[in-house]
Amino acid sequence: MKHLRTIFLLLVLCLTVGAVAQPPQASGSAPAAQQPAQPAPTVASVVDRQISTIEKQFVDLAEAMPEDKFNFTPESLNIKGSEYKTVRTFAFEVKHVATANYFFWSSVTGDKLPEGIKGPNGPDDLKSKAEIIKFLKDSFALGHKAAASLTTENIVEMLPFRQNKAPRLQLVTSPVPHAFDHYGQLVEYLRMNGIVPPASRGN
Repeated sequence: MKHLRTIFLLLVLCLTVGAVAQPPQASGSAPAAQQPAQPAPTVASVVDRQISTIEKQFVDLAEAMPEDKFNFTPESLNIKGSEYKTVRTFAFEVKHVATANYFFWSSVTGDKLPEGIKGPNGPDDLKSKAEIIKFLKDSFALGHKAAASLTTENIVEMLPFRQNKAPRLQLVTSPVPHAFDHYGQLVEYLRMNGIVPPASRGN
């Protein structure tokens, strides 16, 4: 009798689990439609996603610095034992990243460099926060255009770059680690001014 009770309880348990596992369906309704398959990744889409990642973090960081701090360098803090006399200002750091973006990505897209670029820190006439942010955003727009040119057939195509040549894929991806390097520096510039970088803020 005890064994019969155990078997009965196991049977009830199995039926209960089976009922819970089945999704409820209206009487006579058709099976739920299958989710559309995601498109397979391509070289272009993977690289474009990398560019989008650094673009969001870098643009958000640049926008977080108040305009009256755009010429900040740690030299002004007079930190004992430090040496900051030759470092770029916050504005020059942002313009430098944008300028490097233009140099790399224009060599892929064939676009002309913006007027006024004479060195690694971008046009001298860009002074306001709004002008510098626009310069930065426009450089990333060119990056997306360069990424869209990538195919499995042309990624190792050699393109002219400065006085040499480099593979198309290298020219499109090189600005990503470069921007992350300077992003790390500018995180410190923000924190030295009591500003938490946007990517580090809680939701």
